[in-house]
Amino acid sequence: MGEIQLLRPAGLVRSPAFSHVAVVPPGATTVYIGGQNAVDETGAIVGGSDVAAQTERVMANLATALAAAGLGIEHLLHVCVVLVEGVDVAAAYGAAAGALAAAAEPPLVSAAIVPALGVPGALVEVSAVAAVVR
Repeated sequence: MGEIQLLRPAGLVRSPAFSHVAVVPPGATTVYIGGQNAVDETGAIVGGSDVAAQTERVMANLATALAAAGLGIEHLLHVCVVLVEGVDVAAAYGAAAGALAAAAEPPLVSAAIVPALGVPGALVEVSAVAAVVR
């Protein structure tokens, strides 16, 4: 069985923040994490109108979801970030970058700006795919 590879090939922009290609070998365990918002265990929004504070909580919730599957942030392959239009994108990404620094290679990242999210008051939502060779 091979290793999971996160690639940043020549000819594509080289960023320390994201990779371009994930190669998952046969037999790896893949885990899908649904959209995480900045909510506590009761469903209350954490961070108010501060997108950085909300993003920190979202990343903590993502780590909790990964841990439930026996994985960590370092196992992320792809992260999809959805932000509400008008928020400080740099502040959100800055808050996420701290959590993602645990990975030797950064995951693939997709992002979108939308008018609103399904959870009232939520400014950011993150879904993800992770994998591990066991």
